[in-house]
Amino acid sequence: MDTRHSHYLTAILTSAVYDAAAETPLEAARNLSGRLKNNILLKREDLQPVFSFKIRGAYNKMAALGEAELKRGVITASAGNHAQGVALSAQKLGCEATIVMPETTPQIKVDAVKSRGGKVVLHGTSYNDAYDHAMRLVAQSGLTYIPPFDDPAVIAGQGTIGMEIIRQHPKHIDAVFVPIGGGGGLAAGVAAFVKNVRPEIKVIGVETYDACAMKQSIDAGQRIELKDVGLFADGTAVKLVGEHTFALCRDLLDEIILVDTDDICGAVKDIYDDTRSITEPSGALALAGLKAYIAREACEGRTLIAINSGANMNFHRLRHVSERSELGEGNEGIFAVSIPEKPGSFLKFINLLGNRSITEFNYRYGDEAAAHIFVGIQTTGAADRRTIGAELTAAGLPNTDLTEDEIAKIHIRYMVGGRSHKVRHERLISFEFPERPGALRHFLNHMQSGWNITLFHYRNHGADYGRILVGIDVPPADTTAFAAFLQNVGYVCEDQTANAAYRLFLN
Repeated sequence: MDTRHSHYLTAILTSAVYDAAAETPLEAARNLSGRLKNNILLKREDLQPVFSFKIRGAYNKMAALGEAELKRGVITASAGNHAQGVALSAQKLGCEATIVMPETTPQIKVDAVKSRGGKVVLHGTSYNDAYDHAMRLVAQSGLTYIPPFDDPAVIAGQGTIGMEIIRQHPKHIDAVFVPIGGGGGLAAGVAAFVKNVRPEIKVIGVETYDACAMKQSIDAGQRIELKDVGLFADGTAVKLVGEHTFALCRDLLDEIILVDTDDICGAVKDIYDDTRSITEPSGALALAGLKAYIAREACEGRTLIAINSGANMNFHRLRHVSERSELGEGNEGIFAVSIPEKPGSFLKFINLLGNRSITEFNYRYGDEAAAHIFVGIQTTGAADRRTIGAELTAAGLPNTDLTEDEIAKIHIRYMVGGRSHKVRHERLISFEFPERPGALRHFLNHMQSGWNITLFHYRNHGADYGRILVGIDVPPADTTAFAAFLQNVGYVCEDQTANAAYRLFLN
């Protein structure tokens, strides 16, 4: 037995979560197990009353409050699943709940909190803005703040998932994969139980490359606050992990695996194929990590468990998930290919591919010598993509594999053919900004810089954030001023001027 943090055992075993939460099933993912040659099980937290595990920690914390505290009411800051957990817990306990949410919160989440009796206060454009306002309201009103993750009672409530897994599958388990988000409360709670009862079982955390605050903190030996975080898996997009959760994850997790957007989208599809349910991106994070682990270890016959942590998916985001899932599964490769601009070249290219299916083809006449085509090709993985690239090169067709190029997948594929020979000093910049009504207008008002906008692409993915690609004509003499502008614009941005797809198709 691992006795580190063993006091959490009693807290987990005596938690009050089942007055509000359900014991969720541990289901075999038969299709995925057969395909990956391992015994894969899914812990279905997406089946909770609020479609997320967050009800466990919220209720356990609130059930321990005194009568006077409940009578005054509770408050929290959240834009997602924790908000719904607090609202339902308050409804069960007969107290009032105030939920401070950013003004950027999608209406579906606001309505979900209101439907459970929560009083919604919209403030600011980020979680930090909402949290600061909630703290001011605590000072003014005496309401009790219910933290989303960094609290022993909340951690213990989430830890009941680990207790259920051990009880539901008493036989051999090789590893449990847990999403790390909201500061790490779920991973901390599950690890606290599993490592103190079955220390031989690996507990592996999963984060995204662009929001890996816990991994960076553990690697550094102290909590590290990220400057920016990616927002696709919004439920796990946190800049600073908690003090309690950091200590638990540092001491008890075996490792942390990082995955990207395409990995997550592929996992959402896998879960749907096996369960006919749709998880949110953060909800599929653990399975994405499990699949990455199998690929890295080349293992077979192991029993691996992934926690499906939530299913509060914005319906309109499914379009983006569907587009990217084939890439996440390794079933599609995206290439830029140069072919001679003469009759018969396209037929030669098609014949070279043989029986491989073309999933996308973008072309526009550029010049008399060569045509650059943007093409999606059905593949069986990275090795197959390398084979395709080698075959094209051998046939005298220069090519670039763009499958891992985020800018190509989000923007360039929709803009092929938009060349301009009149812009001499174009700089290509990608921006992320909170998505809300009027957000695009707000963004453009911030862009009033005096430089000429030469390219603009925006596409709404039904997410909580927008992504824009902007070309700006910046004379060399303005280089320093432009750098200062990007530093102060107030949005996450990155210079993409050297991007291969941009230089092939648009520059």
